[in-house]
Amino acid sequence: MDVVLLRWPAEAARRAQLVNSQQPRLLLLDDGVLPPDPPDCLEDWIRVPASEVDVHARVASLATRAGLHVSAEPTLDHDGVLRYWGSWVPLPPVEARLTTAMLARFGGVVSRDSLARAGWPDGAPGRNALDVHVLRLRRRINPLGLAIRTVRSRGYLLEGRSALSLVAGSRA
Repeated sequence: MDVVLLRWPAEAARRAQLVNSQQPRLLLLDDGVLPPDPPDCLEDWIRVPASEVDVHARVASLATRAGLHVSAEPTLDHDGVLRYWGSWVPLPPVEARLTTAMLARFGGVVSRDSLARAGWPDGAPGRNALDVHVLRLRRRINPLGLAIRTVRSRGYLLEGRSALSLVAGSRA
């Protein structure tokens, strides 16, 4: 997630917009200017001039906090973009419909029949088609920290890793 750099207090109006949209922000304060009280964990400040190393460290810290602050459940928008823990991936229409069915029961089992009806409302083209699309979907969502598990004789289960494992994994 991008961290926005703002001059304080010159860009106070823009800060208010960023607070409302939950965008992480680093306030750049001139010497002698008092920092405002941060409204949330997505804000930090630094006095300028500051070394590039210090600014990058604050930006990295804010980006990590922002990654922990976003929704713990994946979301799929109307354009077929799946978002999870600050990352996203576009999905083709059939895979988006399959994902919608699994998101409705995130962490729960969805039967093959339910997925087939969701993916192909006018009738599924065959058993193999569902298997192929689930395989493609697995590959697409893996970088987000999501996985589709097969529950034998029952269906599929969409699950995600916790925020802490994602952050720990990004440091490895």
